[in-house]
Amino acid sequence: MSKRFYLTTAIDYVNGAPHLGHAYEKVIADVIARARRSMGEEVFFLTGLDEHGQKVEQAAEAEGRDPQTYCDALAVQWREFVQNLGISNDDFIRTTDARHKAVVTAVLNRLHQAGHFYKAGYEGWYSVKEETFLTDKDQNPDGTWDPRWGQVVRLKEENWYFRLKEHQDWLLQYLDAHPEFIQPATRRNEILGFLRSQPLEDLCISRPKARLSWGIPLPFDPDYVSYVWFDALINYLSVPVSRGDAGAMAPELGQPATDFAAWPADLHIIGKDIVKFHAVYWPIMLKALGAPLPRTLLVHGWWQKDGQKLSKSTGNVVDPAAVTGEWGLDAFRYYLIRELAIGPDGNWTDEGFRARYNAELANGPGNLLNRALNMLNKYRGGQVPAASRELESDTAQAVAAARSSLEASDLQDALVAIWNLVNRANLYVEQTAPFRLAKDPAQSARLDEVLYNLVEICRILAVMLNPFVPAASAKIWAQLNLPAGELPWSLTAWGGLQPGHQVGAPQPLFPRKDLAPK
Repeated sequence: MSKRFYLTTAIDYVNGAPHLGHAYEKVIADVIARARRSMGEEVFFLTGLDEHGQKVEQAAEAEGRDPQTYCDALAVQWREFVQNLGISNDDFIRTTDARHKAVVTAVLNRLHQAGHFYKAGYEGWYSVKEETFLTDKDQNPDGTWDPRWGQVVRLKEENWYFRLKEHQDWLLQYLDAHPEFIQPATRRNEILGFLRSQPLEDLCISRPKARLSWGIPLPFDPDYVSYVWFDALINYLSVPVSRGDAGAMAPELGQPATDFAAWPADLHIIGKDIVKFHAVYWPIMLKALGAPLPRTLLVHGWWQKDGQKLSKSTGNVVDPAAVTGEWGLDAFRYYLIRELAIGPDGNWTDEGFRARYNAELANGPGNLLNRALNMLNKYRGGQVPAASRELESDTAQAVAAARSSLEASDLQDALVAIWNLVNRANLYVEQTAPFRLAKDPAQSARLDEVLYNLVEICRILAVMLNPFVPAASAKIWAQLNLPAGELPWSLTAWGGLQPGHQVGAPQPLFPRKDLAPK
């Protein structure tokens, strides 16, 4: 049984509206999933929602609704958000799903029985907003708290703790031995610096029901519910377990094994703000459980707009629905990937978006397809001429570079490789001047060669572009009058268009828009 390529996004906390950062993470994951499928891998792509915790409980109370009803309504909006981005996920997890609760309960029981938990009293600071305990080291020098913590209160209570600190040396050794575990290297270095500079504290994994009832009850102590982060991290495991994945410990956690094989995850795609949870808590939880660790945490940065932090209160936002409504989903997806490499922070500007749309999309594959089909229809009645291999080598180089970048999850570089081919083909038109060749009957064979190279490159570009801009890719394929269906990477081999094949009429792929700022 072959293992699927398993990738996940972080699960989004429902207590808030979807924004540009959520869209970016989903699109990154979707491009990787589509690329891996095109290259012949069976893919399992998971996304979903984190629905427990104090903030959700309080928000539901403020609206006079019970938490489950509140979450159910928000889940509809989040699912629509995912669908409207064209995301090709294979499953959608909600932490209120019965299948997830069952696995969390089994994990809690297993770890408790193995002696990884203990109960102890605590007195100290607590951030209500972040639902986490703080220490004096988190305070500002003047005794105040950073605004990111929101309301900070003093708590005195008993809770259950996970023995985290005893695994610190193991984790350091693991990270040293597996540099691929956290990517890019800057994020890995941050975690290594954190682990080498201070001892880990044991992790509080419970909240008293007297203070918080909206969570998964501890099976060994009904007066407590699970800490929202302990619950949430298990989602990556709970879905394959619920599907019977033996590699994810399905039999050990009470599920019958099937032929489903996905764990360990190949990629957890997350934002830089939650690296500690995924790079410290999660691997130690899995080690204690006896489960294999995920292979790579792929950590992306944050978006700004016009050099400023995104903020609903100041109106400095990017509304994905508004952008896709005006410019199309493919243009939005393209800009996210082309503008920002995975790792650093990025800056959205409306002017930059318009410039990339016109210069790179409309003047790039849009212009190339229009020229190629117009000339083929005008000079050869739309029929593909005899095959020519003049640009085969250039195309093969671009295909190889793009594939290598996609395999490394370097999406921006993959687009650069694709656009090198787009630009090479558009330059080829200028160099060969088919409109002049058409005026000279003696150049008929040369014109055939040029036209074949242009339409064949358009066909190959449709395959290469498919993970990034699937709708535009399908339009290229349809205008070439090729049968609809999957576009595996193998179709990038030169010579797919057969002589005599009848192409269709060109239609604008990315209609040009006014560059004047609005």
